[in-house]
Amino acid sequence: MIQPLGDFSPELSRAMLQQIRQINTKTYLCKPLPMPAQAYYQPRNRYRADSIIHMLRHKSGADTVWIALTHKDISATKGDVADWGLMGLGFRPGNACVASTFRVNKDKVKDQFFKIAIHELGHTQGLPHCPVPTCYMRDAEGGNPTDEETGFCPSCKEFLIRKGWQLK
Repeated sequence: MIQPLGDFSPELSRAMLQQIRQINTKTYLCKPLPMPAQAYYQPRNRYRADSIIHMLRHKSGADTVWIALTHKDISATKGDVADWGLMGLGFRPGNACVASTFRVNKDKVKDQFFKIAIHELGHTQGLPHCPVPTCYMRDAEGGNPTDEETGFCPSCKEFLIRKGWQLK
């Protein structure tokens, strides 16, 4: 299930639906919801990604995976950093994740955002970060490496196919 949040672009929502449906035909686009007030982190004017995920996890059964889409800045605790800015977050494994356009190149939003979303959905299936620099599952390590990513590496791809993903 694709869940746009706040003022997320309807056009980009539909583009994400088309791209994700190529992998999972049972993907649906929900009506937008407001950004969850309980996720707002006022000191940095951000939204806590883990709070967004917790909100989505309780929307349906365990067999449904949710991805929230937002244009807002999101963050989570990473190591000793209490408020680390993110492009996305997905629990591994889990049934919910979130992706944000806030840190993508505005001239390449559609392509870079899809790579972020598919990366987070990969985490929900149980995939860890991958050491292959061209794999969608690589760790961003505080940057935006999406232009270098060309697809899932053979190992990650095989894992996802076993999970029922329709990858070519």
